[in-house]
Amino acid sequence: MKEEDWVVAIPKLGPVIAIDGPAGTGKSTATRQLADALGFVHIDTGALYRAVALLSRKSPQIATQEEAEVAASLAGRVHLEFRRNPEKNPANRIFADGQDLTDQIRTPEVTMASSRISALPAVRAALLGLQRRLGCRGRAILEGRDIGTVIFPDADVKFFLSASVDERAKRRLIELEATGVDAPTFEEVKAQIVERDRGDSSRAVAPLKKAGDAIEVDTSQMTLDEVVQMMVQTVRKRLWQK
Repeated sequence: MKEEDWVVAIPKLGPVIAIDGPAGTGKSTATRQLADALGFVHIDTGALYRAVALLSRKSPQIATQEEAEVAASLAGRVHLEFRRNPEKNPANRIFADGQDLTDQIRTPEVTMASSRISALPAVRAALLGLQRRLGCRGRAILEGRDIGTVIFPDADVKFFLSASVDERAKRRLIELEATGVDAPTFEEVKAQIVERDRGDSSRAVAPLKKAGDAIEVDTSQMTLDEVVQMMVQTVRKRLWQK
């Protein structure tokens, strides 16, 4: 049975929106605002892989085992969940065995590590079912790299966000500077994005690609409000104005 077949075997209990696209397209911020506007749950699937990547790097086993082995083991046994805390930014927080990892998973090192471990079949097998179960509760918006192609090929509405590499690098640099970490240069961030795109698009397991029925949104010259407004109007028309 194909990966897509057993995932779809878990039925949806309500509408699901899939949002895919490479890093730096404004995907996460737009998804959060879209979820707030529609009253949907926001499920950041990338945060799941980032959490596993972070825990793998911190694991004492990493000195004696390959990163792939450690990541696969952690993904299969750690309890990952999302909780909402309106008093913090972002309000949607990710926890691993009760520990809030939200503020630790956005460093460049974790970003690159998550790109690597997200291509590992054992890690994906451990997290795919979790993503599907979380979304199948309905009224959910999932963002990632393969939501519309693998996790929810049956999503009610699919978007694929894109933007120029320069624009994405600029946004990523601003995001890093806002966290207070020692930010790399623009050229270094741009190189990281190009490398991550190459890895995400060429990996053998669930590569980054636009679903055939997804609506592509180039956010390069759009404001966040314009992106969100367009998506809100599309969803309302598709789901409630048929």
